[in-house]
Amino acid sequence: MQASTVQDQAAGLTPSQITSFQADGYLILPDALDARTVSTLLHSTHDLLTNFSLADHPMTRFSTGEGQGTHEHVGDDYFLTSGDKIRFFFEEDALDANHALTRPQHLAVNKIGHALHSLHPAFRPITLSTRNAAIARSLGYRDPRVLQSMVICKQPGIGGAVPAHQDSSFLYTDPPSALGFWYALEDARVENGCLGFWRGSHRRERIARRFVRLEGGGTGFVDLVDDEEAGGRGRGWPDDGLEYGEEGEEDYVVGEVKAGSLVLIHGNLVHKSERNTSDKSRFIYTFHVIEGENRYDERNWLQPGPEGFSPLYH
Repeated sequence: MQASTVQDQAAGLTPSQITSFQADGYLILPDALDARTVSTLLHSTHDLLTNFSLADHPMTRFSTGEGQGTHEHVGDDYFLTSGDKIRFFFEEDALDANHALTRPQHLAVNKIGHALHSLHPAFRPITLSTRNAAIARSLGYRDPRVLQSMVICKQPGIGGAVPAHQDSSFLYTDPPSALGFWYALEDARVENGCLGFWRGSHRRERIARRFVRLEGGGTGFVDLVDDEEAGGRGRGWPDDGLEYGEEGEEDYVVGEVKAGSLVLIHGNLVHKSERNTSDKSRFIYTFHVIEGENRYDERNWLQPGPEGFSPLYH
């Protein structure tokens, strides 16, 4: 897919950009943030990483819970109550067997989340912006709500791989409606763990499982194909006209981007990123929107605070 640019911040996406997004399931928009804004966000991120307190931190590590040698998917109270807070989650390899840091804290954090968009003065304006509202409007959102904003650090040498997944499995609405906004704050290359997209998979892959709060505590996946709420077949977005195919490594497209780029990611698109084996970090800022008119229930791992999820339209 050829990279595209945002022509007019108030106009949203062009017809050709919308066509590309609908066909591929993702869209790369270079130069969405200018150099000064990127620098401000990086400075704010480094300030957060350097100054958060370890005194009362539960030393929660972020794990996808998939793959050999990983821990169970994160699901403690510190994680589950982070939807309206700014909290810090460590890389799996940044803690030893006694849960002590093996490196300085600013080099140990996997991600900061999950309410930067509403609580931090640097991240709020670039999230709840006229441009992002125009993008959502051009993709047909009637009442987009912002949730799960975070900086993902992909620390040098230890930044963990994220296995193939669909965002709508983690932020499930009925019907699915998640859309990811992914801003590169540093160059994202193969060496430091850029994104990989299974192009067009959003048109072939229904949401067959969802990530939920378990009745006995913690989090886990439940199959939607056996769930009566999904009609025994899983959900798609839209809910008809889907094609079916098999996942294959050859289907993944490398998504290298420059700092300042915005990547839009369809909630059904299968995508992933590899471990950062380089000596350079891969800082990004990301948030999601869901259709506020669609049902978002109490089973989802991330729950809103008293004021609900932030409206994108004003």
